[in-house]
Amino acid sequence: MSGKLALNKEVFIPNDERMLAAAQVKRRTKKKIPFLATGGQGDYTTFICLSVTNKKPIQVNITKVKQFQGLSSFVRRSQWSIIQLREVNAVDSTRVSTYILLRIVSTVSVRYPLLMFSLVINTMQDCPEFDLTFENGTDQWTASSAGEKSMFIQILNHTCQRYMSEGKPHFINCHPKVMGGGNSLLHNAADSVSSAVQKASQALNERGEKLGRVEEKTGEMMNSAQHFADTAHKVKQIHIFELILKSQRSDGMIDSRSPSNEVMRITVETHKEENR
Repeated sequence: MSGKLALNKEVFIPNDERMLAAAQVKRRTKKKIPFLATGGQGDYTTFICLSVTNKKPIQVNITKVKQFQGLSSFVRRSQWSIIQLREVNAVDSTRVSTYILLRIVSTVSVRYPLLMFSLVINTMQDCPEFDLTFENGTDQWTASSAGEKSMFIQILNHTCQRYMSEGKPHFINCHPKVMGGGNSLLHNAADSVSSAVQKASQALNERGEKLGRVEEKTGEMMNSAQHFADTAHKVKQIHIFELILKSQRSDGMIDSRSPSNEVMRITVETHKEENR
């Protein structure tokens, strides 16, 4: 069983809660507390968890849970109601100050535009750091990965929108993909599939149109070939009739004024008239 599944089963399910999200974290700044006998830094793993109660009235909580080294059990340490949350700072756009960024642009962009582009992009990349500000203070955390932090903040934002009608916390310095809508992490996979299906459908439609044009041209060529064959056959018949008439006239076998000769002449004239 994975750590988060075990965490949900051991800490939240017995309290008739279900865990919505969890991020493994470490403090960015040391907390000023007296020495404790339970162990020093590095002797435990910390999780920040988001949970909701199953019974009404529904309550949403943020809980800090620890798992000490050598133990499989979890210990619930601190808990805040979501209404105590005042601000969520994703720290995605504050890694480099505006002054430093302007200095980079002004000094590097002229001579080394590609290097400047790389530096600016690096300053805007996601980071695993985030801050949670409650009524009684601020906790600064570093998640195990930027992706885990982004997923936690996105679910936290969605939960606040769903369960809070007023007094919602402020989400600052968050990447657009974290704040929901078309660029949200939860919808990226569906959008990719939808885009792929749309492109495939468009390709099939284009192929169908091309096949339709080919069939149309093939039909026109067949009609043209048939017309050419019919015309060639008629021309051949005219030529044969003319040869017969010339042969009969030269041999004196048939009088040019005879009925049969007149019929052949009319037939030849008719074929010529049709082929004009």
